Amino acid sequence: MPTNILMPALSPTMEKGNLAKWLKKEGDKISSGDVIAEIETDKATMEVEAVDEGTLAKIVVPEGAQDVPVNSVIAVLAGEGEDVKAAAAGAAKAPPPKALEAKPAAKPAPSASSFETPAARAPQDEAKKAPPPAAKPAPRPEEPAVAAAKAGVSKDEGHRPGGNRIFSSPLARRLAKEAGIDLNRVQGSGPHGRVIARDIDAAKSGKGLRAPGAAPAAGGAPIAPAMSDSQILSLYEEGSYEFVPHDGMRRTIAQRLTASIQTIPHFYLTMDCNIGKLVAAREEINAAAPKDKDGKPAYKISVNDFVIKALALALQRIPDANVSWTEAGLLKHKYSDIGVAVALPGGLITPIVRKAETKSLSAISNEMRDLAARARARKLKPPEYQGGGSSVSNLGMYGIKDFTAVINPPQSTILAVGAGEERAVVRNGQIVPAQIMSVTLSCDHRSVDGALCAELLAVFKALIENPVLMVV
Repeated sequence: MPTNILMPALSPTMEKGNLAKWLKKEGDKISSGDVIAEIETDKATMEVEAVDEGTLAKIVVPEGAQDVPVNSVIAVLAGEGEDVKAAAAGAAKAPPPKALEAKPAAKPAPSASSFETPAARAPQDEAKKAPPPAAKPAPRPEEPAVAAAKAGVSKDEGHRPGGNRIFSSPLARRLAKEAGIDLNRVQGSGPHGRVIARDIDAAKSGKGLRAPGAAPAAGGAPIAPAMSDSQILSLYEEGSYEFVPHDGMRRTIAQRLTASIQTIPHFYLTMDCNIGKLVAAREEINAAAPKDKDGKPAYKISVNDFVIKALALALQRIPDANVSWTEAGLLKHKYSDIGVAVALPGGLITPIVRKAETKSLSAISNEMRDLAARARARKLKPPEYQGGGSSVSNLGMYGIKDFTAVINPPQSTILAVGAGEERAVVRNGQIVPAQIMSVTLSCDHRSVDGALCAELLAVFKALIENPVLMVV
């Protein structure tokens, strides 16, 4: 029988992708391991290899198709000895692009991180299926457990802290659990504040969420929502703007950073570092770099390479800060995997230098050059940008003095690095010039506390101000 070639899941959380290019055409012979297509995700463009052998009988999804759900048929392969024309005739035709956009995505593979967003599902009108709330006995304050049992709602899923009832549908509870969303913070839009599927879809993009610990609005009514697209457009004269649709990367950035700032209790610590010795060491190291026959140096160390190394070593010396938060417990990382923010057209990505504490400055420099180049070409593989223990975001090259960065879950910290500049400082009662760089550490207060992060930043400062300590 013909074999269906399916849209692959290129990462544990991929729900749909764009079929950028077919590298084989109908009628071509295919061998196992042949690269047959290029698939675009929100972060990268990746090659797809054939698993089986045969003849490409039919291309179902054309080149350039957008938002193709994972596990949907993109082509049909006729096996050895099979009738190619018959296999092509029996292939299902791809739906038009609009139908692809309107259909809910196939169920994704289990998420590797609670921060990853499951596939968007079409909202369902569950209010019609919900029994009238008035028909249920109101829970009495002195008997919350009994009232919950009569209502058919478990203690875990049916009550807010303090015994307040959460009216929510089974589907909404399941979607919330898959997305890692706390039902206590979701504003219900169903009858009497009931939480339904469309509320979970809105919560994934940060809409309709209460601040942690905030009480629900009176009567269970949702708080004022964010402005709708139509409300925003009504404020501007038609023709006075250009409408640029969001691509997958921009949507993902918006969803994840909104969720980060709303669900993670950030706090910030800022410190000034004297990088005079670092700048001198960098110049000396680069001047001594060996050159190839064309005169090209083997490496060129940047200030950011020192920052990556110093943060990696600081996390090893303060291991309680090298953690990730989960609801069940902390993940204490053995190695310092440091993400580094790389700007892309229309977005950014944070490729990760794995085990950075074990690598030399020259190795970190060359690895970052390779990662950044492939990130801009969207050629990174998911393991190269997912996970990590902490991150570095450096805007010093733009002249930014200091700023705060948003934590990239599941990490617990991110270091924002400003420009090194000459400033007047006081030494032994005298005002003297010094090369100063300001850094700000954003911290997740669920997993790390102020004193702990202050220790981490103090160790980082000692290393960055005395770079010779990085080689001890």
